[in-house]
Amino acid sequence: MDRRTALRTGAAGLLAVGGGVATGWLGGSRWPVSIVGRGPAFVRSDRPGCAQGVQSGDLGEGRAVVWGRTDRPCRMWVDWSTRADFEGAQTVRGPEVLSTTDFTGQCLVGALPVGARVHYRVRFEDLTNPRNESEPSAGQLQMPGDTTRAVRFFWSGDTCGQGFGINPEFGGLRIFDTMRGQTPDFFVHCGDVVYADGPLSESVTATDGSLWRNVVTEAKAKVAESLDEFRGQYLYNLLDAPLRRFNAEVAQLVIGDDHEIVNDWDPRERVFKPARYKNVPQMPQLAANARRAFREYVPMRSAQDRATLYRARRMGPLCEVMLTDTRAHRGLNSSNVQKTQSDTTRYWGDAQRTWLRDRLVRSTATWKFVIAAQPLSLVIRNGGIAFDGIANAKAGPPLGREHELAWLLGELKRAGVRNVVWLCADVHYTAAHHYAPERAAFTEFDPFWEFVSGPLNAGTFGPNPLDSTFGPRVVFQKHPEGTVKNLPPSAGLQFYGDVHIDPQTRALAVVLRDLEGRALHTESIDPEEQAMDSALQ
Repeated sequence: MDRRTALRTGAAGLLAVGGGVATGWLGGSRWPVSIVGRGPAFVRSDRPGCAQGVQSGDLGEGRAVVWGRTDRPCRMWVDWSTRADFEGAQTVRGPEVLSTTDFTGQCLVGALPVGARVHYRVRFEDLTNPRNESEPSAGQLQMPGDTTRAVRFFWSGDTCGQGFGINPEFGGLRIFDTMRGQTPDFFVHCGDVVYADGPLSESVTATDGSLWRNVVTEAKAKVAESLDEFRGQYLYNLLDAPLRRFNAEVAQLVIGDDHEIVNDWDPRERVFKPARYKNVPQMPQLAANARRAFREYVPMRSAQDRATLYRARRMGPLCEVMLTDTRAHRGLNSSNVQKTQSDTTRYWGDAQRTWLRDRLVRSTATWKFVIAAQPLSLVIRNGGIAFDGIANAKAGPPLGREHELAWLLGELKRAGVRNVVWLCADVHYTAAHHYAPERAAFTEFDPFWEFVSGPLNAGTFGPNPLDSTFGPRVVFQKHPEGTVKNLPPSAGLQFYGDVHIDPQTRALAVVLRDLEGRALHTESIDPEEQAMDSALQ
């Protein structure tokens, strides 16, 4: 197969720098794609590369982070303009990009105009020869506007899980092309950005009997342990052309969950025991490697702040987004039925839940979105008797981790905070839940909505049972029918959520959508009443 044939069959859409060899099914025949340190094996150049494309994220307050990756020590430069032809472009001097960050660079670009569509391009200047510069890699992002402009953003989670990776015959991670075609202002990734604990094989026989074929790299052939292996998880996803196109056009706000490290991870665990983890048995070191790779590959403003991942971004007067970290501050997974709060019952932890309360109380945005990896009342177990989520499957007053949620909801009621909406992923199906005190054992809170959506490219499950402590009610849910679970992406049960805020009425519409972008369910919520007829019937 020559280069032209490879391009025609789609191999060009699956190229990136990294280590090892990717093998997969391209154009119906098995074809190895070599992945070397300075670009695809059949594309030679002495100029710095930028094979993973560009990303932007953590936008708001007139600033945004621009991300890129090259293949050698370079200086990163970012040009930006409100014009697609870059007339009158401004240039921002970015960081030196070195092997210590796997040649990834993040540049904070400020003074961006309110409500503007910003065009940017990333250039890498070889540190050994300033006249040797990469081809510019272009992207764009939508800056938050004022009250005259509608807000529209998407959310979802869970990428390349349960053995389902990049399948060129399926169109790769094609849900990203679906979302890109609907031009959201930004995207919120609710965690499990990669499945570092989920090795891939070249083919998988799914539970529905279908055959799924994967592109596989050396890093994805085993569980991630070393820092380079965790980096390889992100490099693998960036082989995908739909994801790279999406990254270049839609800014992202990202949180992590457990699979960026290992399933059901909590920071109190010290020694990791599964036999497949042979090289890094100490959980703190494994987690440190994983969190470092996350910060290197996710465009986020706090990349230099190693203390925390939780943060808030104001997206104009209509919308503020609070991104929570539901992993790094929690206690050990347990039976979750403690009658009083303790280190074991931590979920957000004292500092984070106080921050979240204060941020919600101070917010003047019409709608306040709390982003959490896991839904609040769906029962998520960790083995037979332990629980990985907040809920403990026991009706009645709050116990265990439910104490923190009860405290937060009670504080918001006492402060008169309205229009709080929770957006989550994790459970691999989509649902709309309404919470009301008249249905709850704990009653000191105002009614609110929670919406769940995902996965993006992973197995589909559900539904999970609901814990009734906080009075949730299922208004809608879509999941596999019958007893067959872990359906492949080709079954069509991949989901994302679509949020729209009208600038005139300030009303909120949340649409749950599938792989093809079809609307499955819509909730329209008035900002004064916070409840829909469907919740009152």
